[in-house]
Amino acid sequence: MATSAGRSADVIVVGGGIHGCSTALHLARAGLQVLLLEKDHVGRHASGVNAGGVRRLGRHLAEVPLSDASMTLWHDMPALVDDHCGFSCHGQIKIAETEAELDALRQRVASVQAIGFQHEEIVKRDELRALVPAVAEHCVGGLVCRADGAALPYRTTLAFARRAVALGARVLEGTRVDAVRRERGLFRLSTPRGTFEAPQLVNCAGAWAGAIAAQLGEPVPLQVIAPMLMITEPVAHFLDPVVGATGRTLSFKQFENGTVLIGGGLRGTAWPERNETKLDLSLLAVNAQTVAVLFPHMRGVQVVRAWAGIEARMPDDIPVIGASGTSEGAWHAFGFSAHGFQLGPIVGSIMADLVTGRGTRFDLQPFAVGRFTAHNALARADAEGA
Repeated sequence: MATSAGRSADVIVVGGGIHGCSTALHLARAGLQVLLLEKDHVGRHASGVNAGGVRRLGRHLAEVPLSDASMTLWHDMPALVDDHCGFSCHGQIKIAETEAELDALRQRVASVQAIGFQHEEIVKRDELRALVPAVAEHCVGGLVCRADGAALPYRTTLAFARRAVALGARVLEGTRVDAVRRERGLFRLSTPRGTFEAPQLVNCAGAWAGAIAAQLGEPVPLQVIAPMLMITEPVAHFLDPVVGATGRTLSFKQFENGTVLIGGGLRGTAWPERNETKLDLSLLAVNAQTVAVLFPHMRGVQVVRAWAGIEARMPDDIPVIGASGTSEGAWHAFGFSAHGFQLGPIVGSIMADLVTGRGTRFDLQPFAVGRFTAHNALARADAEGA
């Protein structure tokens, strides 16, 4: 990554995950002088160690328009970052084990269609088995998004960073932001490497974004989480799509080398101040048992590695995207709640449009940082009454 000593830029992006790197790339494409500050290294946390799901399937309805637009970018990824990022398009499937679950999925399809999107469809038992031959006999159908897929998260995040640098952005790794202040129309960011300044600031700091928001006068109820994943020894090829479950916590896919990735949002413990996580082996066992129920031939397959990333979750499980409510020229994109990887390309484009004053065609009201204002007021009242 670039290590230029310049102290100023048109815009400073804080955070070297996929959203920060995508924002830097799109801003550089727009002709701005961009400086990205990352406290560790690009892709160090959630963006580099997630399951790599590239999905519209099952999105919160507020996210569906963004996710659909982002998928268009994923399907032409080499044009954006000069790398296919390991993207494969074998679809994503959410399995139903009962007729009640299948009915719930039908209601889901109707809700997506009601807002104008057609990418999710119901499949019944026979077609489910055609798509996932190894699935357990008791499964009755599922919800499918055929153009979804998966990619390699660390490779993808690095590709965005490299392309941003190629277009003139500066990326400073090992540069922790300790303090943010606004003086005479400039944001001044204090770091161990000195002070950097710009008239515009984009907060893409992930699990550490809450501290920046608080310094801008808008604290948020951000929770730091540690989503866990594990990977098995290689087994004979049996699966192409990414598989989830309706009534269980699961994200399940097989790589070309035969190894199988198992996740689904179960969490360990995170200590963001130390860059550390701890696995919860009892919860990993739950994931393993789910796999054994849905894919009986996986019983006895050896798990060889497990890990947990550090991610930010918001109380409503959707991110903060858009303008600061307190500081003109400041913008937020954080709190992706363990499902932000697929949104990375479009979020960077949206942030660049906002920073450059072009506006956006998307409704960002559901993602506004101000939706937590009432929560903050209540917290202050509780503190004052204590």
